[in-house]
Parts: sequence; structure tokens; C-alpha cells
Amino acid sequence: MKKWLLSLVLISGSFFSQAQLSSPVSWSFNSKKLSDKTFEVHLTADIQSGWHLYSQDQPSDAIAIPTSVTINNNPLLKLDGKVKEVGKMEKFTDKNLGVSAHQYSNKVDFVQVVKLKSTAKTNVSGSVEFQTCDDKKCLPPRTVNFSIALK
Repeated sequence: MKKWLLSLVLISGSFFSQAQLSSPVSWSFNSKKLSDKTFEVHLTADIQSGWHLYSQDQPSDAIAIPTSVTINNNPLLKLDGKVKEVGKMEKFTDKNLGVSAHQYSNKVDFVQVVKLKSTAKTNVSGSVEFQTCDDKKCLPPRTVNFSIALK
């Protein structure tokens, strides 16, 4: 009986750990050359149906954890402006809790323009921290690292 119970616990644990590893958001990272030394870096979130990802900017009454993009220091690059969001922002308000949030469903593209200081080949690297929720639950924040070649 003890062996059967132990087996059940181990099997259940493997299912739960796999569920924790999956995410309703998949990320893709690429760059687009705008001119000789200017690039757009695209961090694109594809969001599963029924889930949403939070904007970088949230209202003061929001309890959502905003998405944050961190770009590692690179002496060959200069950031041009802030990270912009390209997608259909939804302004959500929960009347029962009295809170609101700015969020995206389906897809959002975070875009940062970078300028090379020289013609040397280099990468843009960093991380995206984000939280996803559906109508019933929110997952803990996750961090995804990226490194994008500028070609």
C-alpha cells in the first residue's frame, strides 16, 4: 500500500511540476534593421486564448504586476527612447474589487530602438519579467532572458 501511495504522489508531482513549467505566453525575439546603425528590437508575446499579459504602465489602483523589460548594458549600443508597446491595449476594471489594469490579449510586441556606436557586430541582451492571468487565477511573475543578434 505504501509503495502504491508513493507512486501516486510521485506521478502527481511530475504532472504538477510540468504544469508549472508551461506558460500561457510564448516569446519570440528578433531585430529589424532600420538604417546602417539603427535597429528595432522586437520582443513579441503570443498569449493563449483566455489569458492576458499586463502593460508596462498601470493605473494607480492596479494590483497587477506590470511587464518590465531590462536591457543589459552594452558599450557598443545606445538606447533610443523607451520600450514601446504595439498591440491592442485593453483597459480592464473589476467593479467588485474596485481595481483596474491595462492588459493585452492574444499578442503584444515590445519594441526598443537601438543605435550602434560603431559598425562592430553585437547583440542586445536582457530579460522580460511578466505576469499572466485569466478570469480565475494569476500565475506568479516569470522572467525570460533574451539575446538578439543585430545583423
